[in-house]
Amino acid sequence: MHGSMEYALRVKLPFIQKKDPKNPYKGISEKTKENGIMETIIDQDTTQLTKECCPLFHPEKWDGKTHHWNNKKFIKASVPTLFHIPFTPMLDKKITQMMKMAEDAHRLHPEKKEILLLFTDPNPFRTELYLSVTDVVPDAQNTSLTGTFMGKVFEVDYKELPKFIKQMDNKFVESGIKVNDYYVHYAYCPKCAKEAGHNYMVLFAKLN
Repeated sequence: MHGSMEYALRVKLPFIQKKDPKNPYKGISEKTKENGIMETIIDQDTTQLTKECCPLFHPEKWDGKTHHWNNKKFIKASVPTLFHIPFTPMLDKKITQMMKMAEDAHRLHPEKKEILLLFTDPNPFRTELYLSVTDVVPDAQNTSLTGTFMGKVFEVDYKELPKFIKQMDNKFVESGIKVNDYYVHYAYCPKCAKEAGHNYMVLFAKLN
């Protein structure tokens, strides 16, 4: 089982708007609503402070698509797990650290929809995290991924991930293709997934 956990990617873009109970999105441009899920941070009688969190996910961008990565840059970290189950506070802290390092170094892609946070489990007791960056991040564990990666989008609970990995394995075997590894990217953080009522995962198969 690979990457069996949710992620907590939060890119902040705060602004103030007047509160309208009948239309909470009054004053927010269509472009802003399209680009991200709005998360309420402070809700008072006269104002509410919101920020852009996870960008709206478009499955067609990744589903069934083949990606040829040549030294695609990432920063890497790892956290302990117990039979693939992460310790949530530890995972959140690690992701926050990675995001801050990349943001402070101005190494995150300007288009948030292009940012990937990949998970893979080399064994049942450790999860590795890969955050995509545009260049080397000082003081981080810089790495890269090279190869052919095929993406498949699933709209399921992450607990069902092993079943879908098995399905993909079987399809690749039938086609005579060998898979070297799997990486998982989650479209929405837990808060945004709750807001949307569902979540997507992109399962990347690294082809050998």
